[in-house]
Amino acid sequence: MKPYQVLIFIAVVMGLLGVLYKAFPNGQLLHKQPSELSVEVSDNDTIEEFPIFAEAEIEEAETDTLIPQEPKVIIPKIAVDSTTDSRVFLQSFYSSLSESGNKVVRVLHYGDSQIEEDRMSQQIREALQNKYGGSGAGLLPLAQTIPSRTVKQQLRMNDRWIQAAQGPRRYLVYGPKRDQRDDGLYGVMGQVAVMNDSLVKGSETLTAVCTPLDGRKRYTQWRVFADSSVHYTFAGDSVFLSGQGKVYGLSQQSDTGVIVDNIPMRGCLGLVFTKMDREQLVSFYREQNVQLIIMQFGGNAIPSNKNPGTIQGIVKGLRQQVQYLRTCAPQASILFIGPSDMLTQIDGEWTTYPMVPYMDKLLRKMALEENIAYFSLYRWMGGAGSMARWQEIGLAGSDGVHFTRSGARKAGNAVAEWMLEGSEN
Repeated sequence: MKPYQVLIFIAVVMGLLGVLYKAFPNGQLLHKQPSELSVEVSDNDTIEEFPIFAEAEIEEAETDTLIPQEPKVIIPKIAVDSTTDSRVFLQSFYSSLSESGNKVVRVLHYGDSQIEEDRMSQQIREALQNKYGGSGAGLLPLAQTIPSRTVKQQLRMNDRWIQAAQGPRRYLVYGPKRDQRDDGLYGVMGQVAVMNDSLVKGSETLTAVCTPLDGRKRYTQWRVFADSSVHYTFAGDSVFLSGQGKVYGLSQQSDTGVIVDNIPMRGCLGLVFTKMDREQLVSFYREQNVQLIIMQFGGNAIPSNKNPGTIQGIVKGLRQQVQYLRTCAPQASILFIGPSDMLTQIDGEWTTYPMVPYMDKLLRKMALEENIAYFSLYRWMGGAGSMARWQEIGLAGSDGVHFTRSGARKAGNAVAEWMLEGSEN
């Protein structure tokens, strides 16, 4: 382009800019229309200054009435450091125990296979009920696939005893995708039995027999958590059910005192609570006076992960679960129990999985930052290599991962003693 052509081009552009400036004074060309704006209202602004958005807010509030409002969560933040005794975050639970003589105070113990058979939960239950009253094993699934040490469960259908797999179909929030639901309606136990959904005809009429085994003071009350279309009656240790709806759980309990529910989730990382229907959780936690939620997860992440970044991601996910449960049960304290020591073979030698101490450290940090209590099974056992010593004295299984029943009793008693000691301070 020659010099005179450059001058002509510049003159034309300047002229066009002048025309546009007159057509859109005060730079309005640079602004979007109100419907596209993202408005931030400062403390000094009033809603009248933004009438279009005020109307939109009112309309949304009127048409959104079917969505349950989240309970308001007011959690006072407590400054923490490495010396903090995390039982300070159980003070709300400790305070609620003073009411156990007049009403139920409920504790939910969620965990992986380390708590199957009512292991650990049983010792926590006994300790709390011995001191604060209460009886019964608490929540039970309609069909128990893993035998409990506390209650023997049997199902009867078509005048014969059946296995759990022969009865109503079970949907689980954890485990294989084929057993999961799209609507999140699992109930508080993360599993639901649908009475008219079975390979065997006749699941619309069932008898569930739940016989206590632990020899402790018997329950005084049966409870059934199910759709309104499910009808039921009781006779001794039996509950007779009929209908075509969902059964979320049974409960053997007292009408006052502490109830501790054992809710095992085999193979679960603990990243499932956000998949469970909020309205169901909020309703149960509030109406059943849940004052403590125990989460015992992390161990299932260890064998298959050697990357610290992956462990960080899992702990981040567990933080989200803690935050979600807090919005569902703002009145409840939360206790996280970390994984035990776990063994693997490295160069032919049995040794602690490298990620166990790392996960334990991250979980404690997360717990303190979220103002929840933390009990380190790994440190309590004795740290690295302690699982091998437990194996030698019959407290751990040959897999180097799970406790024996004796080991689980010892661990459960340790958690219970730690909790009760904190209640006296």
